[in-house]
Order: sequence, then structure tokens, then C-alpha cells
Amino acid sequence: MEEKIAILIPCYNEEKTIQKVVLDFKRELPNAQIYVYNNNSTDRTLEIASSIDGIIVRNEYNQGKGNVVRRMFREIDADIYVMVDGDNTYPAEEVHKLIEPIQSRKADMVVGDRLSNGTYQSENKRKFHEFGNNLVKNSINLLFKNNLQDIMSGYRAFNKIFVKNTAILSPKFEVETEITLSALDKRFIIKEVPITYRDRPEGSVSKVNTIQDGIKVTQTILKMYKDYKPRKFFFLIAFFLFIFALISGGPVLVEFAKTHYITKLPSAVLATGLMMIAAISLQCGLILDTIVKANKEKYELNLIRYKEGNK
Repeated sequence: MEEKIAILIPCYNEEKTIQKVVLDFKRELPNAQIYVYNNNSTDRTLEIASSIDGIIVRNEYNQGKGNVVRRMFREIDADIYVMVDGDNTYPAEEVHKLIEPIQSRKADMVVGDRLSNGTYQSENKRKFHEFGNNLVKNSINLLFKNNLQDIMSGYRAFNKIFVKNTAILSPKFEVETEITLSALDKRFIIKEVPITYRDRPEGSVSKVNTIQDGIKVTQTILKMYKDYKPRKFFFLIAFFLFIFALISGGPVLVEFAKTHYITKLPSAVLATGLMMIAAISLQCGLILDTIVKANKEKYELNLIRYKEGNK
């Protein structure tokens, strides 16, 4: 049987590009079903998308790309999913490179890598975005001992098992980071394929706020670190608290060893408090690590049941 392919296009104020994006993907994958989810656009995005024959247009009223992707994953049923932005920065003609590893069962998620071939660096006019991409990439690779090149690409392909077993919690642009972290944690197979990136056409404005969305992505990384690697997270906190306790309590111990008196009472109280918090942090790390392992076992069992139920 021919596999059902769905093209997922989240949109917010993309009147200048949405028609070209949709028509390009109709040309490359004529048998695919294209879904455009309009996210409260204030321009003619909804009107233009609705005028194109053969596609499905829906509205998502909760603002934010993460909210759109969550609804897409819930509602759309397919064998292969391709997610792409509606800003015409990702070439439709390279979609075949993304879906081939999914079709051949070599990957659960394929990421269109903008960074390794240098096209993002040459096309992107917002240089701080590249710094943010590298910061996120290096942090996640260090956390999960991996070597991914493009964590935040908006051009991806997924199989059905991944889509229907991945929880999307992020409301906005940190959703790509969350999807990648979830795939790494659940040990789904990730493959990256280099793609040609092109900057937005004249008159098309990026919706990404470099500072605000950068902070949110950083918060997402810290939250995922706490949720997925709690032992390391809380042990690191305990380590720094222990060091600070030694720094503040060291002179107190030296004084007591020499005089058998403690005159630096505030330092002694601070050191004692820091040591107690460090011990509590260690306990939190151990308890949460046990809970995370139990949840992973439950997830694996549920995944097995899902696969068996969809044979």
C-alpha cells in the first residue's frame, strides 16, 4: 500500500510566501495531503491559503508555534509527516531527502540541517540567531553525548510512531528544541540531511524575537535537563552548594581548630545551611532519577503496545 504523507505548515502572517510554499510542495509530492494551520494571522494568510485547491486549512487560536504543532500531531493521521515553515526559507525540492530515511525505516525523525553546509551562515541576516543556534546545539550535545548539527531547524520529517508518542508541551518557538530533546531521551533514531537554506524574501518578517525566544529556549533546555537528567542536574547544584559551604565555613573551621571558639557566627550559620541544602539536593536527585527510570520503563511498554495495536 502507498504510504500516506502529510505536509504540516504552521502559519502566522505569511501572506507573501504561503502560496508558493504550498504550490511547491504540491508539485514535489502531488499525492500528499497538505495542511495549513493558520495561527491568528492578521494579514491575508488565511484568505490566500483557503483559495488554493486540494489543501486543508484549519485555525489554531492558541497563539504560538508549539500550540499549532501540538494540535497538528493530535489531529492529523498519516504514515509520514513533513513539518515545514510557511516562510519559504526551506526548499520543497529537497523534501525527498527527508522522507527517504523514514520510508526505508532508517530513522524516526529526519532533520533538514541548515548549518553544516554553510548556507544558513551565508543567507541569515540575523547573526545573533546563529550564536543562539550554536549555544543550544552545544548544550544539548553535551547533555546527551551526541553530535547533532542543527537542533532548531523547522524542516523535519517524522514517522507515525514518533508523532503519536511525543508530547508537545512548549507553547512557542522552543518547540523544535523540545522535539529534539524528547527524541534523544526516548532514543528514537535521528538522521540529519544537509539542505539549502534561503533567507526570507523581501517584505517577509521573521516572527522570532531573538532575545525573548532565546531565553525561552534556554529555559526549555534547563527544564528538560531537570526532567530528563535529574541526578546530574541536582548533583551539580549540590556540588556548587558544597563548594560555597566550604568557602564560607573554611575560616570558621580553621578558627575553631586554633582557638576552640567560633566568633564568625554568621559564616558558620551560612555554611551549615548550604550543607543542608546540598544534602537535600542530593536526595532530590536520587529520588527523581528513580522516578524518571520508572517512567521510561512505562513509556517503553506503552510504545510496544502502540506498535502491536497498529500492526
